[in-house]
Amino acid sequence: MTMTGAVKSSGGTDADVAAVPSYFPGKQWQQVLGRDASADGQFVYAVRSTKVYCKPSCASRRPAKKNVTFFPTPALAEAAGYRACKRCEPERAEARPDPQAGAIAAVTEYLKDHAEERTRLADVAKATGVGRLTILRGFKRVLGVSPGQYAKEARLERFKSKVREPKKAKAPITDAIYDAGFGSSSRLYEKSSATLGMTPRTMREGGAGLLIRYCTAASPLGRMLVATTDVGICSIAFGRDDKELVEGLRELFSKAQLVSAKGNTGWLAEAVAFVSSQLGEHPLAATFPLDVRATAFQQRVWRALQRIPRGETRSYSELALELGSPTASRAVAGACGANPIAVAVPCHRVVGKGGALTGYRWGVDRKRRLLEAEKGGPL
Repeated sequence: MTMTGAVKSSGGTDADVAAVPSYFPGKQWQQVLGRDASADGQFVYAVRSTKVYCKPSCASRRPAKKNVTFFPTPALAEAAGYRACKRCEPERAEARPDPQAGAIAAVTEYLKDHAEERTRLADVAKATGVGRLTILRGFKRVLGVSPGQYAKEARLERFKSKVREPKKAKAPITDAIYDAGFGSSSRLYEKSSATLGMTPRTMREGGAGLLIRYCTAASPLGRMLVATTDVGICSIAFGRDDKELVEGLRELFSKAQLVSAKGNTGWLAEAVAFVSSQLGEHPLAATFPLDVRATAFQQRVWRALQRIPRGETRSYSELALELGSPTASRAVAGACGANPIAVAVPCHRVVGKGGALTGYRWGVDRKRRLLEAEKGGPL
C-alpha cells in the first residue's frame, strides 16, 4: 500500500513512465501567485488534491506548488480528469490556441475509449494519426504525465465505474478488475491504491451495502482490529479488548454487514503482520491497498504523513507549512485525528512544538512506544 510514488506500467506497454514534475517552475507559477489577469486565456492551473482547475487570476486560496499542473487549455485539463472552478469559471476564458492541443486531446480520447486494452504506443500513434514523438513530448508538456500513466489512470477509472454498477453489486471484485483491463489485482493496486477510496455516499450511509470482514489479534501495542472490504483495508485500530474494538468498527460502519474472519489469509494477514512488525528490529513494509474515504485536505495530510521517514517526526505547524497552508495547524491536527488506519498512515509521527507528545487516537503511550521503536530501528 502506497499513497505516493510514480506509477509504473507493466512491461512492453506504452513508453517510459518515469514520474515527471507536477508543476512548471518559473513564469506560470509566479503568475498564479500574483493572480495575474493578463495570463488568463494563456493557460489554466489544476490542483491534484481537489481535481479542480482555475484561471491564473482566480481569487481562491493558492495550493501547494507540488500539487499544481498547468494546461494550455481548459479542454485538456478536463481530458485529464479535472473540473472547472465554479468561482472563476476558467472554461469561459478565451484560450490561446495550442498547436498540439487537438492531437493530444484525440489521443486521450482514444486511451479512454480503449482503457481495457493493453495498447502499445505504436498502436496508439497508428490509430490516431499522431506521431509517437508528438505523443511523448505532448503528454509530458501538456498533461504533465506520460502516456503510460494516463492509460493506467483511465483503466483505474473504468474499474471504479464498473465496480459501482448495480448489476456488478454481487459479482466478484475480480470480474471488474479484469473487465477494466488489469491483468491481476496486483496490477490494479500497484502504486495506485490511494485513489480507491469509498464514495462519499457509502461513508455517509454508514457503509450500507458493504460486506466488511474483520479480525482481532494480539500485537505489541495491545489488542488490534483489522478490517477490509473487497477493495482494501478500511480500518486498523487498537483498544482495550475485542468488544471495544468491534463496537468502534460498528459505530464507523453502522449499516455495513460485519463478518468476523480469520486473520491468516489475504490482506488481513498482511496488515496484521505489518502492524506486529513495527516495534521489531526488522519492520515490514505495508503491501496492502486501502479503502478509505477522506476530504481533499485529509488526503493531502495523510499522504504527507506517509512521506515522513521512519525515525523522524514533524510538528503540526511544520506539516501545515509543507502543505502550503501555514495557518492550518488545527486542520492538520483534525485530519490526523480522523485517520482510521493506524500505523499504515503514520499520524503518530506528528508531535507538538518542541517534540511534545500530544494526543493520539489510540493513546499517547502507544504513540511513545511507536516513536521510540522507530528511532532505534532501521530507517
